[in-house]
Amino acid sequence: MSSPLLEVQGLVRHFGGVKALDGVDVGVWEGEVLGLVGPNGSGKSTLINVVSGQIPPTAGRIHLAGRDITGSPPHRISRLGLARTFQRPRPFSQLTVEENVLMGSAFGGNGAEDPRAVARETLEFVGLAEYASEPVTRLNLHQLKFLELARALATRPKILLLDEVLSGLNPTEVDESVEMIGKINQRGTTLVVVEHIMRVVVKLCNRVVVLDGGRLIAEGPPREVMADPEVRRAYLGTRYE
Repeated sequence: MSSPLLEVQGLVRHFGGVKALDGVDVGVWEGEVLGLVGPNGSGKSTLINVVSGQIPPTAGRIHLAGRDITGSPPHRISRLGLARTFQRPRPFSQLTVEENVLMGSAFGGNGAEDPRAVARETLEFVGLAEYASEPVTRLNLHQLKFLELARALATRPKILLLDEVLSGLNPTEVDESVEMIGKINQRGTTLVVVEHIMRVVVKLCNRVVVLDGGRLIAEGPPREVMADPEVRRAYLGTRYE
């Protein structure tokens, strides 16, 4: 594409006197895996929340596939092809595993496919088909993370925002999740990955952007960005730069 699939221009978000985002410009191109990193409180989750419509921006514009989605509600953004997961899984606890994914395919998709068929295919893809009729309370954290992925994927997104999808997992589960994220990208879904585990960022991401204090301070290939003195200073402080 000659222009980004997702483009954020001058994005600002204030919470009272706190500038959680302070003029952020980011483009995400079709097919790539973009890493979004930075120390705690840098604005990563706020950026995901604003782009996905969870909270409105104070200023700036957001375009998805050339369409202005600034301030649109989450359900409209989802139907235009953008989905997201949450750091802490948010299943519908009263529903079965399949019914949770069906919520994504029935209400978040574009209506072009049979929602139940999409839900079943997606559960098969993430390895949860055998749990389809089980209540979600039977799933462990790792399985709940995959359920989050399945529900988002069932909307058939062009771009998927992953907010610390690996948090709380053991090393084996992290490796399995990284493999799954790679498969999602190979199927043609563009990804934005918020992550703290740098070995994962280097392995998965084509490009990385770094936020600090709500500002973008670095952008480029993962290894080059991690060697940037300003990035090291943001993570470790001036003493260890």
